[in-house]
Amino acid sequence: MSDEQAQQPAAPVFGLEKVYLKDMSLEVPNSPQIFLEQGTPSIDIQLQSNTNAVEPGIFDCVLTVTVTAKVNDKTAYLVEAHQAGIFRIQNLPPEAMEPALAVGCPNILFPYARQAVSDAIMSAGFPPMYLQPVNFEAMYMQQKQQQLQGAEQTH
Repeated sequence: MSDEQAQQPAAPVFGLEKVYLKDMSLEVPNSPQIFLEQGTPSIDIQLQSNTNAVEPGIFDCVLTVTVTAKVNDKTAYLVEAHQAGIFRIQNLPPEAMEPALAVGCPNILFPYARQAVSDAIMSAGFPPMYLQPVNFEAMYMQQKQQQLQGAEQTH
């Protein structure tokens, strides 16, 4: 190996090793009466992402999607999917690591979570519901802004 090759930093690596559904729950607490209710359901969608280091360069990211539908203030269904993935992330500059984990990983997992949620809702006997695309970068920037404002208020 030449001196020039030895001095070059290793190429960045960002790869998906495995996708899996870590946990899934579905509740239809007001069945069968809820199927007789008339009205447009109100839908509440919550997203959360957590990432943990498994070993050096290997990370487990879990994207939690919670969807609650109510008709006339009665819960029609509650679906919670914990879509997970194992990612190989190596040789990134330190300033790029947090965005890779907070934006890159959830972006990759979201289509899988969207499908799992839609399938569960249809299996429960409700019309399909397709989650709209999510801008995880905007969510990340908003969280960073809130952290910055919180830090300024404590000083």
